[in-house]
Amino acid sequence: MTTNDLLARNRVILCHFDSYSHALLFPRWAHGMLWPAALPEGAEPMPAPVEPLTGHEVEAVKQALITATGLNPDELAVTEGFVAWFLAPDGPVRVHLLHFTTPDAPKPAIEALGGKFMAMSQLRGSSMTELLLLRQVFGLFGHV
Repeated sequence: MTTNDLLARNRVILCHFDSYSHALLFPRWAHGMLWPAALPEGAEPMPAPVEPLTGHEVEAVKQALITATGLNPDELAVTEGFVAWFLAPDGPVRVHLLHFTTPDAPKPAIEALGGKFMAMSQLRGSSMTELLLLRQVFGLFGHV
């Protein structure tokens, strides 16, 4: 499956959690909080499939993101426990969560891609669907 095919069927939330200050930051792009694009028009939440679906594997999506962006693979990790699926007109879309493992948020790398790191409190006005996804992310990191 090509990088473009993977990215058409999946979205990624990137975040950075600073364990010292407990700051949780998300890159915001011109189109919203999901990379590489917002959810397709008409996408509705759906339960996770019982059987794994081809084209939605987290490691393959992580590699596609790295290939497309040039981000350092050694600085990105999959965040376990995050599950988000949407049914779009063209089929299921999975949202994955990757976090940066660097001591500081890699602001220059994200800015070079057209994004800007922001705290949740700065994201008012974002799509309600995206804010609910970020709330789920906050729940995963909030107890660390």
